[in-house]
Amino acid sequence: MNPKEVILAFVEKINAHDVDGLCALMTDDHVFVDSDGTHVAGRETLRMAWATYLKWFPDYYISQEQVFGQGSVVAIFGRARGTYAGDGQQADRQPWEIPAAWKAVVQEERVAEWRVYANVDAVRRQMEEKAP
Repeated sequence: MNPKEVILAFVEKINAHDVDGLCALMTDDHVFVDSDGTHVAGRETLRMAWATYLKWFPDYYISQEQVFGQGSVVAIFGRARGTYAGDGQQADRQPWEIPAAWKAVVQEERVAEWRVYANVDAVRRQMEEKAP
């Protein structure tokens, strides 16, 4: 697969909430960088992080409007949406939807880096409202 195909497969695994499938597409030293610039590294660490995130947002979904690739780098522009459940139960809340972009670096048909660019204020507000 070329880098663009790898990333589109990665997004499919995210949208399917297939954590094992996501991890199969990651390098061992995979790095995730969130919109605040926080780095999380390592496939097994990310396995736990994705499982938690997808429990918090059981309807999380990425829609891509444009996908560009140059060499091993792929950029996606689109939207992310979900509803914060926290405890894994679908919350009685309106889902959020925000514009977002992702930058990915592919090495040997695996995702070495997944970086998110988004204003997550709406998401944080929903999480704060749900907090005990």
